Amino acid sequence: MIETLPHTGSTNADIAARLKAGDRIAEGFWLVADRQTAGRGRHGRPWFDGHGNFLGSTVVYPSDRDPPAPTLALVAGLAVYEAALAFCADPAVLKLKWPNDLMLSGAKLAGILLEGQGDAVIVGIGLNLVHAPDLPDRPTAALSHIGPAPDRDLFASALASSFTTELQRWRTYGLDSLLRRWESAAHPRGTALHVNEQSEGIIKGQFDGLADDGSLRLRLADGSTRAIHAGDVMLA
Repeated sequence: MIETLPHTGSTNADIAARLKAGDRIAEGFWLVADRQTAGRGRHGRPWFDGHGNFLGSTVVYPSDRDPPAPTLALVAGLAVYEAALAFCADPAVLKLKWPNDLMLSGAKLAGILLEGQGDAVIVGIGLNLVHAPDLPDRPTAALSHIGPAPDRDLFASALASSFTTELQRWRTYGLDSLLRRWESAAHPRGTALHVNEQSEGIIKGQFDGLADDGSLRLRLADGSTRAIHAGDVMLA
């Protein structure tokens, strides 16, 4: 089910409020807004809400039988990637970037924000269908840059379907399959990265795949490999 709103503060915040009020929102439900006034990404960054872009949230209830809940960021990334492929003539221009970005020719196309609320994980997704923001620290892109802008509601249906499929695969086949499929859709090993860790500042290295727990493997200049569990990752 997809519920649409003409405007709201944040679809993630709306779902969180409903959960706090005792509303048991079913998995597969999506709340999609035409505009957001308080959308945000990782580290509290504001999220651009250009009219016609996709802005929506869903909910997952992880259980003890599921892989670790933080790897839902990888599940969501694959779902967004698969949904966007249908509107992209050249699949090679789409690449996933750890932990939760979809890139179009090296520029940010979509972002994902996971937030816990009780026994639920709220998954918020923003994707530039029509407009891309002008940001000072990173290039951005929209699907309209490479072809006709997809209809928002059509994209929402495609994403809802792909998310349900990827969630079921995560639960059925486990983390190993997810990691292999995610890496096959990511930029290649050897890609130069800068990782901003709050405790250490900028760490430079090369992408060396994913570790067994879904963390980023960063190969350093001395040949050693470091596991990155959290940080702001930029293509160098």
